[in-house]
Amino acid sequence: MDAFHFDEIIKVLKVDADGKKYDKVSRIEAESSDGETSIQLDINSELYPMKRKELYRMVISTTLMEGSAVTSYPPEGKSLLDKFEYIVHGLVYKVSMEGSGPDKKVVVYVSFGGLQLMLKSDPLKAQKFKLDQKLFLLLRKMVK
Repeated sequence: MDAFHFDEIIKVLKVDADGKKYDKVSRIEAESSDGETSIQLDINSELYPMKRKELYRMVISTTLMEGSAVTSYPPEGKSLLDKFEYIVHGLVYKVSMEGSGPDKKVVVYVSFGGLQLMLKSDPLKAQKFKLDQKLFLLLRKMVK
């Protein structure tokens, strides 16, 4: 779908690696199934606890509607709300490059009302992210 900036299966590698700083928030470190994208994500662990070694589908999208943008209210058509368990809305506040040559990575920073996301990936995978862009992050635990 064109509205998807990121759609991957991620594996949680660490939860609160530096110790738990807040009662209701955990920082997870994860990577995509192909190993090309690394992720640090603050999550409301009271609402959506995530555990080490678990797999999740993570989608970052500009819309919650399948196939098109919202053109009416209430929205008509199928919504992504029914397919995911954890959904937050945020703003891209920084996009930068790291490294050089074949090791070059794009680093995208998104704030979801104080909960942060840092996504580090190949430039081709991160080319849709733009500064000041509003996005939805959606998560769903994958059943083995």
